[in-house]
Amino acid sequence: MDVLEQFLEQLLKSWQQQQFVKLTLSKCVQKETELKNIYIRKILIKGEAQLSFTFRYNTKDIVKNHTIDSALVELKNTLGKDFLIANLLTTSNDFTLQYNKKRKAHLRSKKPTTIQAPSTAHNKKKQYLIAPETAFLSNLGISSNGRVLHAHQDKFKQINKYVEIMSGLIQQIALPQAPKIVDMGCGKGYLTFALYQYLYQQKQLKAEITGIELREHLVEFCNSQAADLGWGGLSFVAQDIMDYDNDKIDILIALHACDIATDIAIAKGIKADAQLIVVAPCCHKQVRKQMSCKGVMQPILKNGILEERQAEIITDGIRALLLEAHGYKTKVFEFISTEHTAKNLMITAIKQPNANINKEPYQEKIDTLKSEFGIEEHYLESLLTL
Repeated sequence: MDVLEQFLEQLLKSWQQQQFVKLTLSKCVQKETELKNIYIRKILIKGEAQLSFTFRYNTKDIVKNHTIDSALVELKNTLGKDFLIANLLTTSNDFTLQYNKKRKAHLRSKKPTTIQAPSTAHNKKKQYLIAPETAFLSNLGISSNGRVLHAHQDKFKQINKYVEIMSGLIQQIALPQAPKIVDMGCGKGYLTFALYQYLYQQKQLKAEITGIELREHLVEFCNSQAADLGWGGLSFVAQDIMDYDNDKIDILIALHACDIATDIAIAKGIKADAQLIVVAPCCHKQVRKQMSCKGVMQPILKNGILEERQAEIITDGIRALLLEAHGYKTKVFEFISTEHTAKNLMITAIKQPNANINKEPYQEKIDTLKSEFGIEEHYLESLLTL
């Protein structure tokens, strides 16, 4: 059996075993046709499963549907002649068929990109990283019978936006196969469960995630749901985050930890040399209580709401500077619209390898900000030594 036949046999097998995800043909040798690639997916037309070929040209797309038998014939006549690369994704393995200049074929396989087959509806449903039918959403009361409850639509959107952000951040760091992740102040654990689902099911990492939460009834609830799902790598502990002591942390998360709890979490992440720190601050009382601006901003900050917002900016700005002084690349942004939650600011910090940071310029900036706004101490600064 030659290499092309082996590849087509894998395609047929994935079709028969309901494991087919998609197939893409690329590196077209017929340049004059302006055909770039062919994207192939499974669809249902009047109850019959077919393969839909989308021929992508520079200015248009042309769609042709084939039965599996006619698709195999079409591919046999195309591969190695018009297209030199074919990428087949199945839920068991990914396969790449590649031809060199002499038209000699090589077939490679690797672990699957996804373990979930896509929808076969002719009009595709919106794809989510965390789908509505995901089991933990039902366990936590967000969905029922595969449908997100109306009262939890905003929470569902927040969960998917969070996982989307974490997915992008994780791609920028080199995680071990069994990363250790700590989620401080995890509450009922919606986002903690979502991250574990993504890492365990989709990224196939043996993640060990610990959720830290003071309220014992929430910890008991989350542990029972994790056990019900069979997620041995997910656990929850009833503890003050100040008392948590572990220097083996790859990712430190603190979402909506109130006031100085965010500073405590950041400090623990820095001291553990975490590769990634992600916080969504909540409340900024520690700095606001001290603020006594005597400079040009004084007439503006006499208004309470503006002083509150300025306190948030100063607090989080100094947090970002302190993270950068300790070798992290930071970003501060709104991670979801205020339509869904008012507490929507996120600070992300990625540890830079072999960073040799001169801390003095950062300290000078921090001291200037503190002087300008009458701030004696930023709590995170007191936890760290520059």
